Amino acid sequence: MNTLNRIIAICILLVAFILLAALAIAPFESIDWLRIQLGNFNVWATAFQHNNALFFNLARLGLALIAFLIVIPLLLAEIPRKKEPTVRLRSGQGDVQVTAESIAKRLAWHLDQLADVIAVSPTVTPKGEKVHINLDVETSPEIDVPMKTEEIMLVTREIIEKDMGLKLGKLRINIRHASYPQGI
Repeated sequence: MNTLNRIIAICILLVAFILLAALAIAPFESIDWLRIQLGNFNVWATAFQHNNALFFNLARLGLALIAFLIVIPLLLAEIPRKKEPTVRLRSGQGDVQVTAESIAKRLAWHLDQLADVIAVSPTVTPKGEKVHINLDVETSPEIDVPMKTEEIMLVTREIIEKDMGLKLGKLRINIRHASYPQGI
């Protein structure tokens, strides 16, 4: 697809160059030539429409199909896609990248296993070789906040640095307590 796009772009740029050069060298003659060619095309198209109305309408339909089935998809293929953020691993073996989403899933699964943690929603932001992590943690209402925060920090650091081989940047933990059970 990349080669096809380059060929099409080169052809369009060549035609544009020729047209602009002709306009710059002989502007009035170029405009007169274009007017004559458009007039000739108009005469030909009118004659073709009167002599072969069915083929004329089929040709119009074919041009519309070409526009919608070939030109539009090629234009859409040129729109850049948003790249998923990745982090490079420290590895002497080769180039390894891990997506931020996979880091977040692994972190959420491990932190959700901790006692008194009800739900975890991590946001992982890669910055160079480091990852900045923002954790939204829902816990049971009667936890010791400093102790649970320290446990979450230790587990996060162990998963990111030891298990995954990444460098941990900023770590922010937002703790939200679940509601107390009714009837107590």
